[in-house]
Amino acid sequence: MPDELVDKLKVFRTEYFPIHREKFVNLVKEGQQPKILFLGCSDSRVVPDLLTSTEPGDLFVIRNVGAIVPPYDGSYGIHGTTAGIEFAVMALQVNTIVVCGHSHCGAASLAYDGVPKNAVNLAAWIKLLDEALLPPPKTEDLLRRVEKRSIILQLERLMGYPMIYERVIAKQLTLHGWYYVIEKGEIDIFDIEKKCFIPAHR
Repeated sequence: MPDELVDKLKVFRTEYFPIHREKFVNLVKEGQQPKILFLGCSDSRVVPDLLTSTEPGDLFVIRNVGAIVPPYDGSYGIHGTTAGIEFAVMALQVNTIVVCGHSHCGAASLAYDGVPKNAVNLAAWIKLLDEALLPPPKTEDLLRRVEKRSIILQLERLMGYPMIYERVIAKQLTLHGWYYVIEKGEIDIFDIEKKCFIPAHR
């Protein structure tokens, strides 16, 4: 294990944990009860707790390449993302789901440039973005548009999950699309009525 990671573990154990020990103990005694499922990209520049100023126990987080939601019909096999969504909604009974995409997403670029040789699982996964793609040539503007279109696609896919559809219709669950502009530190939120993304920071 890299020495720098061991050093960071020591900082957590000796500095952070003692201050917050009671909170961790209560989270074990009472169990986790997050009300928000944060479904985001695995990109190292996207840090859910940092973006939302949340603490342990506040978010149930699912991350994967591209913040992609597989179809509910199982056409992509058994998948951890699908299982995580079911767990969050049916076991934890979250009342909010946030799909968070971001600028300069590697998944969007791979959809046009192709994946590394022999990355067969990644190639199949990136195909799930096909419905969000726009005709080439690939430009920075096109990629930004595709990144936003992908968020909307994932929200639509979520509505294909029966347990989500039923709860949304019953007003027990709300879905939200966020677009994180890394270089500006800004979040744009999808407005379903205006059918566009609007700044969260006003």
